[in-house]
Amino acid sequence: MSRSTRTSQTDSTGFTRRRFLNVGVGLAQAAGTAALGSALWPLTGRSQQAAANITAMDLGGLTLLQGAGCNVVAMPGDDGALMIDGGLAANADALLQAVYAATGNDRIGMLINTHWHAEQVGANEAVGRSGGVIFAHENTRMYLSNIVYAESFDIRREPLPEAARPTRVTRGDGSLEFSGTRADYGYLPQAHTDGDLYVHFPAMNVLAAGGVVSGERWPLIDYRNGAWYGGRVRALQWLADLVEPDTRVVPADGRLITGRDIVRVRDIYLDLFETLIGYMNMGFGAEDAVAHNPLAEYEDEFGDPSAFLDGAYRSMMIAYVPE
Repeated sequence: MSRSTRTSQTDSTGFTRRRFLNVGVGLAQAAGTAALGSALWPLTGRSQQAAANITAMDLGGLTLLQGAGCNVVAMPGDDGALMIDGGLAANADALLQAVYAATGNDRIGMLINTHWHAEQVGANEAVGRSGGVIFAHENTRMYLSNIVYAESFDIRREPLPEAARPTRVTRGDGSLEFSGTRADYGYLPQAHTDGDLYVHFPAMNVLAAGGVVSGERWPLIDYRNGAWYGGRVRALQWLADLVEPDTRVVPADGRLITGRDIVRVRDIYLDLFETLIGYMNMGFGAEDAVAHNPLAEYEDEFGDPSAFLDGAYRSMMIAYVPE
């Protein structure tokens, strides 16, 4: 398996907030180092609920459905279809019909929420009321059961109805068997939210990565609800060790990407992490990090990175605890 040389230099299991002090003041000159590249993701609480125009892509035993508010993966099952994420509530009916057409099933046996944002949980109520299992990390259920204020939301998020909340939860990693196919899932703490799961189908070489990766656009970091930039870097380290170069990776939205994209962006994020630590050692505030703009060369591809840099830097200032 092709890996970047960074894999041996940075152990993903040892990446913690305490790593800040190991980087050194010399990194303060790294303001112009490599920036975010080909695989970026948004925290899209302001997404428009436009009429769904759902398209389907065959992934060889799985189907990728796009246009309902997020990327959705569906798989036929003996007792109903498997869905990974559920789009916006306004598009739930159209999405479910598309899932039924793609899988040949007439009900959802299990819906997996990769995280708790509105774009992922819009089909929860319909699935829950029809008797389907809703599976998620326990933090996702907590957020869906309470009022939430998030960095990217203009208004507060109300709890979902009881029927729409996850009925089966996990605290960590594990496996499910669905119609004879193994699906491995894993927890990516403090990355995009504080309840992110990925779902990996080894036999099909497909990874549903949720909001931790994307094919386009800049991310926002919901640092008020447990996410921070170091958690995002750690998540990319874990995923880079999981994928093959040709693994098909389904992000929360945007284009299908590959394992090569994951490895590349892992390395870029590590470089940016060290650049931001250099800024901290120089006494910068978030506005200074934005003004220096180490991502300037990527603006033509991904737009203005100011909001991302501001959130990433503020999250690191919260996480930085001297030893």
